[in-house]
Parts: sequence; C-alpha cells; structure tokens
Amino acid sequence: MSQYFGELTKRMEQFREEVLTSKPKVCAERAVYTTESYKANLDQPAVLKRAYMLENVLKKMSIFIEKDTLIVGNQASANRAAPIFPEYAMDWVVKELDEFEKRNGDVFYITEETKKQLREIAPFWEHNTTKERGLAAIPPASKIFYDLGIIKAEGNITSGDAHLAVDYGRLMKFGLKDYKQRTLAMMDTLDLTDYKNLKKLYFYQGILIVIDATVAFAKRYADLAESMAQQEADGARALELREIARILNKVPYEPADSFYEALQSMWLVHLVLQIESNGHSLSYGRMDQYLYPYYQKDIAQGTLTDDHAVELLTNLWIKTLTINKIRSWSHTQFSAGSPLYQNVTIGGQTIDKKDAVNQLSYLILRSVAQTKLPQPNLTVRYHAGLDDRFMKECIEVVKMGFGMPAFNSDEIIIPSFIAKGVKEEDAYNYSAIGCVEVAVPGKWGYRCTGMSFLNFPKSLLIAMNDGVDPKSGVKLAEGVGHFKSMATFEDLKKPGMC
Repeated sequence: MSQYFGELTKRMEQFREEVLTSKPKVCAERAVYTTESYKANLDQPAVLKRAYMLENVLKKMSIFIEKDTLIVGNQASANRAAPIFPEYAMDWVVKELDEFEKRNGDVFYITEETKKQLREIAPFWEHNTTKERGLAAIPPASKIFYDLGIIKAEGNITSGDAHLAVDYGRLMKFGLKDYKQRTLAMMDTLDLTDYKNLKKLYFYQGILIVIDATVAFAKRYADLAESMAQQEADGARALELREIARILNKVPYEPADSFYEALQSMWLVHLVLQIESNGHSLSYGRMDQYLYPYYQKDIAQGTLTDDHAVELLTNLWIKTLTINKIRSWSHTQFSAGSPLYQNVTIGGQTIDKKDAVNQLSYLILRSVAQTKLPQPNLTVRYHAGLDDRFMKECIEVVKMGFGMPAFNSDEIIIPSFIAKGVKEEDAYNYSAIGCVEVAVPGKWGYRCTGMSFLNFPKSLLIAMNDGVDPKSGVKLAEGVGHFKSMATFEDLKKPGMC
C-alpha cells in the first residue's frame, strides 16, 4: 500500500524513525524561565506578564537543528520532550514527579535534576496558578460537584485550550512586519484620557513584545544554521544549512516568497504558539488553499518539483509530531496517546462555490500517507461536486489503516455556519480544528465537544441511588428511591431527579 503513494526519502525515513524512537522526557526549561519572568514582572498587567514570559523563554531555551531536517524549530530541549507549564497548574506536577515513569500509559522519563528544578520553583506557584484561581472562584455549593468528579475540566485549567485555526495564509502573505506596523498605527490613535483604552494599550504592547521575540527566536536558528554550515564537511548539507539561515533571517517577519519559505514561516509561528500555551487543537487550516500560490509559482519557475514539495511536507508532519504534552494522570486516563489534535484541512469548495481540489491537495494526501503518523490530523471537506479521482485517493489513504483522513460535509456544515450568522464567504472557508470541531481560520470558531465536562454515568448512578453518591456517601439531591425498588425507567425520571 505504501508503494501506491511512494516512499519517504531516505533522510525523512531516518528522521521519522529518530523521532518515533526518542524517549518522551519531561523538560523543565520552560517552567524555570517562566517562573523567572513572572517573578521579575509581578507588577505588570497579565497580558504583558505573558508577553515578557514568552520573550524570556524564546531567548533562553535550548535550540538545535537535526541532521536530517530541512525545517527547523523545537518546542523543548529534545524532540518529544514535554515542557511544564507551571502558570496553569503545578500541584499535580509535584505530586506525580516520581510517578511519570511508572505510568501504564503515556510514560514520561524524568531526571533527578529535572525533579529538583521543578520542586524548587513550586513554592512560587502555590495559590498562584490558573487552576487554583479557577477553583477558588467556584461557589462552595458548586465545588462539591467538582471535588466528587461530577464536573471536571482538567484539560482546560491545567494547560492551554486553543481549539482554533490560525490564518497562516495572511502571515505568509504579509509577514509579522505587517502586524507590527498595524499595531503601531493603532497605538498612535489611542486616546489615553479614556481609561478603558489602557487595556488596549497593554494588548498592543504585548503584541510588539511577542513579534520582536519571535523574530529574535528565528534569528537564533539562522545563526545556528550558519555556524553549523561553517563546520559541515558535507558540501550539500552545508548549502542546505545556509539556505535555512537565509530563510530564517527573512521569515516570519517578512512575507514568504516561496513554498519552502512559507512552510518554515508557518512552522515557526505554530511552534511559538505551542511554546506559549501548549493548547489542544491548534490547527493549520486549509493548507492546500493558502499554500497553493507558492507551489504554483515555484513549479512554474522550475525551483520546486512535486517530489521536493512532498519531502518538505513530510518534514513538516514529522516536526509536528515532535510537539508533546504531559497531562496529569487523572486527565491522561481519558486522553491517552498524547493527542494534540493539530488538524490540516484539504478539499472543499472555493468562495465562489467551485471544487477547491488542486494539485497540492493530492501532494498533501501523498505526504500524509508516506509518513503514516498520528499527527497531524487530516480532514477532507467533501461535497457533491468533489473530484471523483480525489475521493478515490482519499479512500486509498483510509485503507492504510491509520485513521486518516476524517471527512466533513460542506452541505451540512456551510449552511449551519450561515444560519449562525457567519458571512457566506467565511462559511465557505471553514476548516476543521482538533478532532471534530470546525472554525473559520483567524476569525471564528466554537466548541462542540469538550465543553460541558459533565460525568453523565456518575450522575445516573447518583439518581439510581436515591440522590447519594455511591463512592463518597454524600447526598447531592433529593432522590426518588433506590434503583432496586424501581419498576420502570419512568420511575427514575420522576420530578426531583430531572
């Protein structure tokens, strides 16, 4: 089956194997540098505190360039290492430090030095995390339901949530330079005699800090690539490293002018967003649409071939898999497999309602088939006018048995967006995010899963047990009796339990 879509290039095969066989570790770097920055900026508004934190992390974290990669950027001190995000929650981290390697799922290896670093910063975060502030805001009468596990939002208060698709097409077209210029222009128009504009000022200042920090982060990789090129004995690899240096001295600050530049620009910003919050479901959007102009231009100029485009895409997918996330054991039990749900969408329709499938759609399919990895998630938008040949190619990928792609129906989703008030042109540009949600990249999204956090089976058990939690013995509701005395399901539904 793999022969149908071709094989990975030798270097990508080696890189894939290297990433897959690397041990997932716990990395303390981000936690240490985050703590350092928060301590230094205790008097700053939250948005600026976050900006300075990210600046500090990007400036000091370890960086490296793998020997087989063409796209660079790492989330932690090693591939598949999981950073710790102490500002969200630290209690479970300290509690489970000695258990990470003993888990029967999602094992993470941790050194004694890393444990020491995390224990040393833990006191600063006591009563000072998102989780603790969130729980403190819950009324006591409601918190009992959280304590007993009837309501649980572990994944949303111990890390970032994301669930969005970034408008990477705009980033590639205009670069961070445009965002900086627009931010400065908006700052100049602020009337600071109106106190309500102070929050806007802090937000704009934060944007400028983050843009400059991201550009400096790219420059660190450019300098590293140039340094490695000077010491590289293999002439061909030295040229590749110098090209990496050239690209990262340009993007993501400047607009991208080639397919390669566009991919690297997107990856670096995607990476920075993950370093900032490690959110679930931070997704790539409609890649075959916004990348297609760069592909077309390079193909026409003879500077890119389909095979090289596929190699670059497979490189991106392998890099996507290097991002990792460690969750508390209580969360891991129902979220095992370290899923990040970074979704790529292809196919669908253009804004003028024509079939959007193009040659890049096929190449993305081929690249995903060649890498055969759990990340990124791949979603195909289908509709009545979808190219039959493309659908058959999708089925060939499905037959490979690794769960890709998922399918979203334009005939169902687009009208539902419009019914919710989304503009037609935006509705036709929707993409998948995470596992099953959909959104308009850079504009609008909504949660249709992971938003209620109700333990329905436990609620049913309580209803069947005269309103008493069977495990704790706590009475939570005025019951209607025990299930052994109930003759029909209607007895369970009597007023008082509904």
